[in-house]
Amino acid sequence: MKSNITSSPILLLFSVSLTAQLPSLRVSDNHRHLVTADGKPFFWLADTAWELFHRTNRQEAEVYFKKRAGQGFNVIQAVALAELDVLHTPNRNGDLPLHGEDPTKPNEAYFRYVDTLIDLAATHSLYIALLPTWGDKVFKDRWGKGPEIFNPENARVYGRWIGNRYRNRTNIIWVIGGDRDPRDGSPDVEIWQALAAGVEEGTGGGDRALMTFHPQPERIEASSSRWFHNDNWLDMNMLQTGHCDDTPVWQRMEADWERSPAKPFLNGEAIYEEMPVCFDAKNLGYASAWDVRRAAYLSVFSGACGHTYGCGPVIFFSKKGEHFFADLHAWQEALDLPAASQMKHLRTLIESRPMLERVPDQGLLADEGNNAFDRIQAARGEGYAFVYTAHGLPVTVNMGKISGKTVSAHWYDPRTGKATPIGVFDNKGWQTFAPPYVWSPVPDHRTDLVLVLDDEGKNYPVPGL
Repeated sequence: MKSNITSSPILLLFSVSLTAQLPSLRVSDNHRHLVTADGKPFFWLADTAWELFHRTNRQEAEVYFKKRAGQGFNVIQAVALAELDVLHTPNRNGDLPLHGEDPTKPNEAYFRYVDTLIDLAATHSLYIALLPTWGDKVFKDRWGKGPEIFNPENARVYGRWIGNRYRNRTNIIWVIGGDRDPRDGSPDVEIWQALAAGVEEGTGGGDRALMTFHPQPERIEASSSRWFHNDNWLDMNMLQTGHCDDTPVWQRMEADWERSPAKPFLNGEAIYEEMPVCFDAKNLGYASAWDVRRAAYLSVFSGACGHTYGCGPVIFFSKKGEHFFADLHAWQEALDLPAASQMKHLRTLIESRPMLERVPDQGLLADEGNNAFDRIQAARGEGYAFVYTAHGLPVTVNMGKISGKTVSAHWYDPRTGKATPIGVFDNKGWQTFAPPYVWSPVPDHRTDLVLVLDDEGKNYPVPGL
């Protein structure tokens, strides 16, 4: 029977005290990037904290937010009804999120704590990309605890409630889905659409926060665009390229870049630092900082409007050895793993040039490489170009694709954020740039680099400044 929202107990009014207000976000006028409400470019640099509300106390959350904000992150991805048996295992305060596994009967005590952490994040200038539920509550699949509690009717009721609860939080980004692809012939698409519709109704519609959808990486079309691209509620696409180190992430990005109408997109779940690569439990190899950087730079230089980092021990706030995501470190130690501190160099580089001009352009290159390990990926604006060489191989560039009679060139180190000048070149013909370092077979010392070319007349600062 369809629920009557007007009589539902979940519409009880409540008052909250907002501790900080961040500018709301919207899609840029060219439909390729994100901007703040006043038009300032916004580069999404997120961390993955799926179990934030379920498995941290306030003091731990404060430590976590302070660390990630200091590392340059500006978005945190977290789940209200989280994956690790949240319906039966209380949060750190002893509260379950629902009464009787019923999504139309949320537990006020549990969500008051969610309120607290969302507001705490805002004091650190962090947005929360909030998943109302993990996907196992719609489709349990071969992993996940479930149970499957959602149908189109109660999904809409729950969506309306949670949308109304956070309608005035300007640091919210809505993420429908949760690591599940809708099944053919199932009601899954309808359930997710009902949840999105409920959130829209609860937030008041037109002025609501950005909304996207988090899928699985199983298909080459591992993007929300496969099911929802033409839905009005989907403001931006999210992809998941998964946790294998040889994934051709640029192919996934290129597919969404070519879709019409144009929408921003980003890699919302890529290879996690210090996590077994491809879940190969028999031959354990852990994703290195180099693996993580490659996924990030290849995604962004393929047109993504930002990127989401993740770390095996941190995503579930795990104790050391609790499961194979956290074989080597506890989550507190893992906050300082190398790539976590290196992601800010990507954000700094992108923000050092006109962001809204940036488009992918492989026409800059004579050679793209043969696979994910030696891939060369290029992007440019009117007066600048970025070329990422994953293996530190020489780069041959078709000059004249950006403005200016002469071009200044730098090598930019994704590990340190340091820029090394190369020289000034005529902006015509083909020019080969040889990296200054010798390639290393050791993963954490591999010298992936970014070639930065600038129209001298633009007087841009040194890359990354």
